[in-house]
This record gives sequence, structure tokens and C-alpha cells, in this order.
Amino acid sequence: MYQDKELIVRPIKEEDLHRLWTLAFKEESPEWKKWDAPYYAHKAITYEEFLTKKDRYLEREDYWAIVVEGELIGTVGYYWEHEPSKWLEMGIVIYAPNYWSGGYGTRVIKLWIDHLFKKMPLVRVGYTTWSGNERMIKIGEKLGMTMEGRMRKCRYYNGVYYDSIRMGILREEWEENQVI
Repeated sequence: MYQDKELIVRPIKEEDLHRLWTLAFKEESPEWKKWDAPYYAHKAITYEEFLTKKDRYLEREDYWAIVVEGELIGTVGYYWEHEPSKWLEMGIVIYAPNYWSGGYGTRVIKLWIDHLFKKMPLVRVGYTTWSGNERMIKIGEKLGMTMEGRMRKCRYYNGVYYDSIRMGILREEWEENQVI
């Protein structure tokens, strides 16, 4: 568990499941999906169906809850792009719109990068977003990340082509440049 004032990042617990389902899987077109890779389909599922997959969420090292004042507001996680070379990518979703643009994403990503570098022998941590999600790009810039890749016009959403953006930071850059 990691904490920054009222913000906590921790493994998901059984008591979080209903709230997670409500925020992430109850609706067919939730507001958060407009920002989190909206070019990929999202499907609502029943709570019963969600519970059959609860092992994907509970007490995992790679997928944690974002909690503010006791309320789950989102999730943060990582996956291996290529584990033998320790190429790890991370992601974040703040499902609750009332927590957008309040600095929570920056604080969560900072805690998560600290966690990943402390717990694993990583050289680099990064994430991929799209040019339509300017807030996610700004988080990376605030935290000293580099735009490592820009694949032009490869994400199509609502009749518009967007760029795919890859942000990353090396361990030595992170350790030298703690900006927040």
C-alpha cells in the first residue's frame, strides 16, 4: 500500500468488487471510456458475470485500487510488453469523473512508478495513450517522462484519426528528477 495524504493505492479487496463493477462494467458506454482507449469496444456485464472473473482483480500484484477517502475511484496496473527484457507498461483509469483534473492521476502515477522501481529490477517504466487524451500526456510531462514514440493517425475514433503516444522514463531519470 502507498499513500499520499487522502489518496491510497493498494491491492483490490473483496469489499471493493461491487464498487469496481459499478464504475467499470455496469454501463455499456461509461463516461470514462471516452478517454481510455475509446477505439476499443467496451461491453457491460452483469455483477454475477463479473464475480465469475474476480480472480482477475483480487489481491494481484499487477492491478491495484485507487482509493480516495475510503472510496474506490479507479485502478492502476501494469503488464509485460516483453518480460525477459523487463519491458513493462502501466495503465491507469480514474472511473469517477468528479476526480478528473484534480491532480489525482499525477499523484497515482508517481506512487505507482515509485512502487514499480522499488519492487522490480526495471530499467524503464512507460505507458501508451492516444493524442485525444491530453491529460494523460500532461501527466507524463509533469513527471519528467519522455515522449518515446508517436505513431501518427493510427487510432480512429468518432470519425477522426488520432496518434498513439508512448511515454516512458528510465530509472536513473526518475531517481534524478523527482519533480513532485
